[in-house]
Amino acid sequence: MLRYLWQYVYTSFLRYWLKWLIRQATGTCELQRICSGYKPGATRTAKAEYSLCSSKNKVLKGALETSKDKLEQCVDQIMKEKSVKPQKDPKFRANLHICLLQIKGYSSLFVLVEDVRKEVFDSENQEHEAMLLKLWDLLMPNIKLESRITKQWGDIGFQGDDPKTDFRGMGMLGLINLVFFSENYTEEARQVLSHANHPKLGYSYAIVGINLTEMAYSLMKSGALKPHFYNTVQGTPELQHFHQLYCYLAYEFDKFWVAEEPESIMHFNQYREKFHSIVKTHLQDPDVSLTLTVRSKNEC
Repeated sequence: MLRYLWQYVYTSFLRYWLKWLIRQATGTCELQRICSGYKPGATRTAKAEYSLCSSKNKVLKGALETSKDKLEQCVDQIMKEKSVKPQKDPKFRANLHICLLQIKGYSSLFVLVEDVRKEVFDSENQEHEAMLLKLWDLLMPNIKLESRITKQWGDIGFQGDDPKTDFRGMGMLGLINLVFFSENYTEEARQVLSHANHPKLGYSYAIVGINLTEMAYSLMKSGALKPHFYNTVQGTPELQHFHQLYCYLAYEFDKFWVAEEPESIMHFNQYREKFHSIVKTHLQDPDVSLTLTVRSKNEC
C-alpha cells in the first residue's frame, strides 16, 4: 500500500519538480539527459518511452501516437517545445528519432504479428498448402509424403492426419515460424526434430513449436519483449525479427528439455512454465538479446 502511495505522490507531484530543478541546474531537459547519458539500446529507449508517457506536455505525450512517416517532424516539435538547440546538442535529434522508431516499431510489429496470427490456415489456399508441404520437405528430405492427409505428419510432431487442425490457436503464425526455423537453420531444426523423436525424451516437435509461438506472441503482447527488440534492432523491427526470436526459443527449449530429462511428455506444462520463467528472467536484463548464436543459412 505504501509503495503505491509513494508511486502516486512521486508521479503526480515530486517528479515534475525534480525534473524542473535538474533542468535549472544542468540546462538540459530530461529527454536530453536520457539520450546523452545512456548508450543506444533498451535502457535508453525504455527511459525515453517512460519520460514521454509520463509527460503532461501534449506534444511529448502525443509523440507515442505519431505515425512513422511523421516522426522526424515530431522530433522537431519536441525540440522546439523543450528549447533544445541543435548547435548545443547535435546528437539529440538522431538519438531521439531512433528511440521513437523503436517505440513505434514495437507496437507496429505487434499489429503485424496479430494479423498473421488471425490468418486461418486454409487447405484451399495454394500458398498455405505449399508452405505446409515445404515444412515436410525441409525436415524429412529423404522421405516422401504418401498423401496430403496421412499419419506421417506425426513423424514431425503433428497430432492428427491433417495438420491444419493444429494451427487453430496461432493460425498461420505457427506455420510460418516452423518453416522459417527449418529454412534458415535447417541443420539445427533437424537436430531438434531428432531429439523430439527420441524414444524416451521425445516430444511433439510441431505442437511444441506452435506452443512456443504462443509464448513469443504472449511475451510480445505484454510488452516483455521490448528490451530484446530495443537492443537488437536499431530502428523499426520487422516480421523476420519476430521469426528470429522464435528460432531462439525453439532451439533453446530443446536444449532445456534434453538437459532436464523429463520423465514423460505428460509433464510438458510444468517444464514449459519453467522455461517460460527462465526467458522472462532473461528479459529483465537491460542488455538482453535473445538471439540464436548459430549461423543462419541466409547470412553471408
